[in-house]
Amino acid sequence: MPEPAPEVLRADRVDLVRGGRYLLRGVDLTVRAGEHWTLLGPNGAGKSTLLGLLGAVSHPTSGTVRVLDHQLGKVDVRALRAFIGHVNPRHPLLTPLTIREVVLTGATSTIDLVPRWTPTAEQERDADELLDLLGIEALRSARWPELSQGERGRALIARALMPRPRLLLLDEPTTGLDVAAREQLLSGLDDLRAEQPGLASVLVTHHLEEIPASSTHALLLREGETVAAGPIDEVLTTDLVTACFAHPIRVARLEGRFVARAQRTRSLTRGRLGPEAARDPEPTGARG
Repeated sequence: MPEPAPEVLRADRVDLVRGGRYLLRGVDLTVRAGEHWTLLGPNGAGKSTLLGLLGAVSHPTSGTVRVLDHQLGKVDVRALRAFIGHVNPRHPLLTPLTIREVVLTGATSTIDLVPRWTPTAEQERDADELLDLLGIEALRSARWPELSQGERGRALIARALMPRPRLLLLDEPTTGLDVAAREQLLSGLDDLRAEQPGLASVLVTHHLEEIPASSTHALLLREGETVAAGPIDEVLTTDLVTACFAHPIRVARLEGRFVARAQRTRSLTRGRLGPEAARDPEPTGARG
């Protein structure tokens, strides 16, 4: 049996409490090199909160979090963040940089270009290669205000990859995208994962249709607690997704991508399914 890939992230019995309320309770997660995890759950489940811990942006109230072989609370998180690619679709850029300049800011981990800073030839080459990999090389001179949401999303992924991180974190990267832009971004992620097999990633979403086909694992969160975690085909089932969202949802997979469909609930009363819903047949390919 081959040796398991090295750990990139580990969260052990993590609690996060704010204002006397548990935002996360008893969460465990281990991510290894080459694994691509999806954090899925309803609004307010704690997905982005957990991503903040994994990105060394916040600290747990109890439990331990190890990121890239360093335990939070025992490491300079500013130095640690330089080795993590974090994609935030709400990137607060106000300057009309070109798309290539935006990607280059990933080398300095700043929002804007650093005054009097000049990228090295290697950094310029890396930026151009990433623009090409994400399919936006033709837009290298386009300015940030002129870009569509989809183009911005791919630019931010390229930016996050500039430091050559071992870990890529994506917080709802398809927010605000139309169907075409969403599909282009997800295809770009699939290509990226194939191109960099050692990269680990964690993606947050609350839509099954926004999960890239290359995803390998999933963690379902509800009200800050784990519903299920593990290989994606074992976790994203009709029964477990229904439990996570507290609503009857049928799950199927089509050409590697997940689809979800709510079951009929015409006789739903006080949170219980009536006979019509119980007889609603499973679609072809449904799992659970």
